[in-house]
Order: sequence, then structure tokens, then C-alpha cells
Amino acid sequence: MALTDRARETIARRLQHLQSARDRVVIDADTHPSSPALYSDALRHRLAVDSNYFHGRPISGDQLIRDMDLAGVDMALCWQNPAVITYTDDRRENFTMLRAANEAIFELARRHPTRVIPAGWTDPQALGEDAAAQLVQTCVEEWGFPIVKLNPAQNRYPIDSPVVLRMVERIVTLGAVPAFHFGADTEFTPAEGLRTVAQQHPDWPVIGVHMGGGGPAYVEGESLYQAARTLGLACPNIFFVLSAKRDAHIESDLITYRLAGPPFARNLAVASDAPYGRISWNFGGFRAMFAALSSGAAHGDPRLRANPGLFDGAAVQDFMGRNLADLVIRIDCRLLHVPHAHEPAPDRALE
Repeated sequence: MALTDRARETIARRLQHLQSARDRVVIDADTHPSSPALYSDALRHRLAVDSNYFHGRPISGDQLIRDMDLAGVDMALCWQNPAVITYTDDRRENFTMLRAANEAIFELARRHPTRVIPAGWTDPQALGEDAAAQLVQTCVEEWGFPIVKLNPAQNRYPIDSPVVLRMVERIVTLGAVPAFHFGADTEFTPAEGLRTVAQQHPDWPVIGVHMGGGGPAYVEGESLYQAARTLGLACPNIFFVLSAKRDAHIESDLITYRLAGPPFARNLAVASDAPYGRISWNFGGFRAMFAALSSGAAHGDPRLRANPGLFDGAAVQDFMGRNLADLVIRIDCRLLHVPHAHEPAPDRALE
């Protein structure tokens, strides 16, 4: 692997900050800011005439930071917003557009190094395999991204298809972590598909964003919500991001994984999916949920009443930021070939 000096400096600065802030940082683990310079004329016009929300209505990086400030969120994991890109039949043009969207995430992180954790995005369907692999290399080696995401659901290809598994191999070989939209909104991301991906490199993380959510109707989502919860307990290298998912299931995920103890209790992080969800609404809800979970003796879940101290301050900090911080620290240490200095401490509440 040949990191550029710029990438190495970016990673080192991020690593230093996360190591110092991990015990207090609040992180939104799923956001999609966009550069207004990349908006199409049609999107720019709609934003000018329609102030109401519409699906995928973009937010700029500056607006994201303002929303984080309003919600008391310190950092955000950021990747591009797929609703802002309109693919064509020309794969070279698609590559140019997606590269520009990724570069805008890099520039946002460069301007706000203590607020933004940048993540890449590639698409073998729209770009072709060679160009998609080239974009992965650029994201990691040129810009220092610790994570690269694929979206089989909206881009319509099976999560465990041969080309995806080759993309995963490319990402891991470069030292980064593959991430996936993993939801019940389409048929392209079943639980067994994510299992296949996770088993490809069982000792290295893979991120499942939404943990089965992602915008399906609640009845349609139910079976994947349940399967995802079970899958994560069978594959300890799957790290789930809790966003765009029904709150009752999120609470049950948290209780189940907390009771399971390490490493599973360290494999969940909370998020908003902004702009598809509001940061203020989601983090206000997460704080209220954790307050209720912390009052375990009065909670309605019998598992929590039997373990009333399960959600102490350390556990809440894990889910609100430290779990993701530690994951990125681990990746950054691998990218820089330095020792990982923040192995999680033993979980005294479960002993």
C-alpha cells in the first residue's frame, strides 16, 4: 500500500483526535452531506422553489455541522448522498461524478478534521469493476478514508455477488473496512448475503448500515430486523450502524447486544442517516432511550429488570461514540502500521 503524504497526514491527525476524545465523543455514524457545487440544475431549482422535505433532499457540509451543533453531536461519519448523483449510460461520466462526490467528502473533512470522519463510496454497477476498484484505491491511498461503502440495494446488485466480493477483497487489502447499506427496502441485501461477505474476512470488520432498516415498511422489515440481530451474534466481525430503523427494534438490539457482552456490545453505533433523518430528532431520541435503559429496574423489558445496571455511563458512551471511535482507531492504526493503543477495557458490569 502506498499512502500519499496527504493521506498519511490526514489519518495521523484523525487518529490523534479520536484517541484523545474517545471517552467523551458523540458520533453520528451515518450521514450524507453534499457539495452544492455538484447539484444538478434540476435539483438546484427544486431546492429554490420547494422548502419542504422531499426524499433525499440534500444538506451541505456546512448545514451538517450546524445540525450537529444543534443536536450536541461532536463528530459524524460522512459519505456521499446517492440521491444527488444521476447516473448516465456513460460509465466514464459516472466515475467522474462519483469521484467528485467522494472528493467533496475529503474536502469537508479537511476543513473540519475534528468533526468529520470521511468515508468513501464506490459502485461497480454504474462504474464498471475496474473503475470501481480504482476509486477504492483513490479513497484509501490518496485521501486516507478508513471506510469504503457500497450500496447494493439502490444500485441493484446482490450484496454477495462475485464482483462485490472482489471489491471487498480490494478494500481489505488496502487496509480499509468495507461498509454496506443493509436494509429490507430491496431484495438485494438479505442476511445470508451479508453473512457471506462477513465470512470472507472473519477477523476483519465489515459494517452493515441500518442493521436491516433503511426505509422498508415496518411489516416488510420485521423479518430482516430479526435476522440481522441473530446474524451479528453469529459473526462477531459485523459492526452495525443503527439508523433508519424502528425504535422498538433499536432498543431490543441494544439490550440483546449489551447482554451478549464483548465483542458484540462493541459492535453497535447510533446514527441519524441525515438528511434522510434529522440529527436533532434521532439524537434526542437516543438520549431519551438511554435514560430509560439506565433506569433498568423500572423498564418494561424483563431482561433489563433482571440486570438493572446494564446501561451504566460507560455502556452508553460506547454506543453514543466510543464503539465507532475505537473501530476507526483500529483501522487508522492498520493504515499507518502503528500499534493499536486502545484495546477496549474489560466489561466489569457483565462479570
